[in-house]
Amino acid sequence: MSKISWPVPVPSLPEGIYPPLAEAARAAAVAYGAARAEYPRVELAEEVATGADGTPTMRVDALVEAAIVDVIDAAKVNLLSEEAGFIDHGSAVTLVIDPMDGSANAAMGVPLSCFAGAVFRDGVATEALTVWLDTGRAWWAAAEQATPYRTTGRTTVDGSSISMLRPKDNSRDAWLRVASRVDRVRVLATTCLETALVAEGSMDAFVDPGSDTHRIMDLAAAMVTLPAAGGVVLDVRGRPLEFDIDLSRRWSGIAAATRELADELAELAC
Repeated sequence: MSKISWPVPVPSLPEGIYPPLAEAARAAAVAYGAARAEYPRVELAEEVATGADGTPTMRVDALVEAAIVDVIDAAKVNLLSEEAGFIDHGSAVTLVIDPMDGSANAAMGVPLSCFAGAVFRDGVATEALTVWLDTGRAWWAAAEQATPYRTTGRTTVDGSSISMLRPKDNSRDAWLRVASRVDRVRVLATTCLETALVAEGSMDAFVDPGSDTHRIMDLAAAMVTLPAAGGVVLDVRGRPLEFDIDLSRRWSGIAAATRELADELAELAC
């Protein structure tokens, strides 16, 4: 198959971002652009390793994460990432990063993939950044600070417009229960980007209806961005969303415009 010819833009980042987080995002964009220029789609999608989270690592994942690791090593902060796992530099700061969320999309040239990261200081999330790699568009938020993004404010499932993970063997019934109640369902295959779209009011919610797919790096950015925009992030089964370097932990995340909507979706998805 052919290479992806469209270039990856430089991210449009606001001022004030924690420098290692900003540099990691820029490194991800550069590495993804270089990977698209060098490798055809089929080679970007090739599984080249098994990540620290136990899932296959595509070549595109490995190339982007390697560039981020170089940035983190230079900054001497800790890193928690799905492929590399936990890299300990003895710092009070840990960047929890999904280097390439939506890697299957990214490998094939579907323009729905992103970099997402959050800064944790002594285990507490303080800021988050999500970058839509094919557009350079970015969402940044700091804990307990106002943002320009606001959710839709919707409180009810009926009439809502949501996004969901694709139905899986352990979540098909719940997926259909949720889908039958909402007005519109999208399956974009990039959780971090989808939760950012909820934060800015482009859709009412994003749901994993009980498949327990999410790791901490899938939800870390949303844990800062959604509350700052008036929304909420929670687990379908009520498990606490918390910093943990154990990548065997899984959640079924909901990012919703309001707590009322999140609770109703969780009830349907259980």
